[in-house]
Amino acid sequence: MKKLLVFLAGTLILAGCSSSGSGDSNSQTLIVAATAVPHAEILKEVKPILAKEGVNLDIKVFADYVQPNAQVAEKNIDVNYFQTKPYLDAYNRERGTNLVIITGVHIEPFGAYSHKIKSIDQLSDGATVAIPNDPSNNSRALLLLAKNGLITLKDPNNEMATLKDITANPKNLKFKELEAAMLPRTLDEVDLALINTNYALAAGLNPTKDALLIEDKNSPYVNYLVGRPDNQNDPRVQKLAKALTSPEVKAFIEQKYHGAVLPAF
Repeated sequence: MKKLLVFLAGTLILAGCSSSGSGDSNSQTLIVAATAVPHAEILKEVKPILAKEGVNLDIKVFADYVQPNAQVAEKNIDVNYFQTKPYLDAYNRERGTNLVIITGVHIEPFGAYSHKIKSIDQLSDGATVAIPNDPSNNSRALLLLAKNGLITLKDPNNEMATLKDITANPKNLKFKELEAAMLPRTLDEVDLALINTNYALAAGLNPTKDALLIEDKNSPYVNYLVGRPDNQNDPRVQKLAKALTSPEVKAFIEQKYHGAVLPAF
């Protein structure tokens, strides 16, 4: 009798775990990880669209770029929306994960900002330049600097360029590599900081007005909805993908961000 009770208790525990997991395709709740601006704002716009289709969108906001991927890979969260393909590729390669792109949503032109100078021409010899320390955005910052003649890279089209690939640095710039989320806070300490638009917007910066350098509309760095091979075709996920690329969301992005964020569809 005691063995039977232990067996039944174990069965109930397993059943409880399987019914509450985020990957349960029978559940009409979809959990999505995102950074606050603009991703969570855009997701809030699609939430009522999905509600009409019977899907409750549960938005989890993160302040960093690592946990949203880790949580999806560990199946604690269904999908995420915050990253570019080069960042995802680097993450999968370094962490041994297999996260997949579901759909592209928007582009955030990457920019360079300063509290000390008003024009890039005023950047002095030996100036300190802060750039993101993750491989993808680190390269993105260097490519933007190279495109504007501040440095020369061995391959100006290498999306994974590093500081070691700098072949010329005429202004003798000193580089400070920091976590992307920290960069807006360094503006009073460094001469120039290259900041992802989501963090720039969250810090009250206007990319179209405040950036001294900025990527153009042809930037290849689309922000994607990302999931796993086992759930990329889940009906709830596909409904979210369709809503994120709807005319309503395109209009919302254009009206709210005035060019600081651009629809990619």
